[in-house]
Amino acid sequence: MFYDYAKIYVKGGDGGNGCVAFRREKYVSAGGPNGGDGGHGGSVVFAADRNLHTLIDFRYRKHYKAERGEHGRGKNQYGKNGEDLLVRVPIGTVVRDVEGSFCVDLKTHGQQIIVARGGKGGRGNARFKTPKLQAPRFAERGDPGDEHMLELELKLLADVGFIGFPNAGKSSLLSRISAARPKVANYPFTTIRPELGVVQVGDRSFVAADLPGLIAGAHTGAGLGHRFLRHVERTKVLLLVVDTAGTEGRDPLDDVEIILQELKLYKQELADRPLLVAANKMDLPEATANLSFLKEKFPELEIYPISAATGSGVQRLLYAVSSKLEEDAEEDVDAGLVEDMRVVTADGLHEKGFDIQLKDGVFLISGKGIERLVNRLDLEIPDALNYFQHMIRKIGIEDALRGRGIKAGDTVRIDDFEFEWHD
Repeated sequence: MFYDYAKIYVKGGDGGNGCVAFRREKYVSAGGPNGGDGGHGGSVVFAADRNLHTLIDFRYRKHYKAERGEHGRGKNQYGKNGEDLLVRVPIGTVVRDVEGSFCVDLKTHGQQIIVARGGKGGRGNARFKTPKLQAPRFAERGDPGDEHMLELELKLLADVGFIGFPNAGKSSLLSRISAARPKVANYPFTTIRPELGVVQVGDRSFVAADLPGLIAGAHTGAGLGHRFLRHVERTKVLLLVVDTAGTEGRDPLDDVEIILQELKLYKQELADRPLLVAANKMDLPEATANLSFLKEKFPELEIYPISAATGSGVQRLLYAVSSKLEEDAEEDVDAGLVEDMRVVTADGLHEKGFDIQLKDGVFLISGKGIERLVNRLDLEIPDALNYFQHMIRKIGIEDALRGRGIKAGDTVRIDDFEFEWHD
């Protein structure tokens, strides 16, 4: 089955905790701290794979978590790093964080993106030994891995996209010109998922996509709405298939006008995309008069009369499509259509700056670096608390608090940690 949308949860592996240990060996006079660092957590990595064509795997599995890092051990033994979790997705998948922190378009085979970075491992007590503190009795906890709710949206990569109202004959045309066998039936929305077929024209071949039927208001989500239009974005040439005979009781002139308007309202770039019109069902007597009206009302469009049922005019249409593809071979079809993409990096997640606000008599200190420091340390351990005081003095927080007028007895809060100020 074809699935082109999924919503999943991903989490990088947590970093391992550092170890508190001391060297104690008989007949060895020089002991000291020898606790090793914790290992880094693994990251969740998405990779584009040309052998996948649907997001169906994400229907059955909604949670993806990378391996955590091992804790450090004595004798300066570092914990093992967690393994990365590689998740394969089809080419053309857009990976988007629901909170808007990043959005990445995977368009080439093998392209990779880290969607949830693993946490760094905590340092063992051997890393905190100084001439003044020769036996530190604390270590750092590992950082938690990043976690995100992601939306996965598959946008097909096809050369030609068949668009039109339901029952215009798109599926019949695809089955005639390729080996694809989409469902063909005489009721609206027979096609509810895109169908792909490879078309051979002379010594050239191209991929054609039969896309779900379009209705008025699709740009606002009506009918299959955006599920239809997202796939149109990736096609190089649009083939508008029209029921010229009006067998469904619609006016083919109105059909063309509505579809052109829907493309324009969804994204102007789609309205500027190369477009051909396949005036289908010319084997029916009502089609002849409507064809003349179409050519008269839309002289700017290339209109090709065909019959998907009998095959009449189809070969001429295919040569026209092939020629249009050759004209646009060097153009970037995605220009201006894909959202501004950016990737969250480790540097962006651990900033060193801080901010101080006074609220209800409490000094609130925020900043990724200082919050990370608080979460890494067990501040009930005297040595860890002394190290924390040294770091806030080194970072400049003490001077900044004095500049804000803090006095003895005032409360300071950093994340969930709260303490009383004393000079």
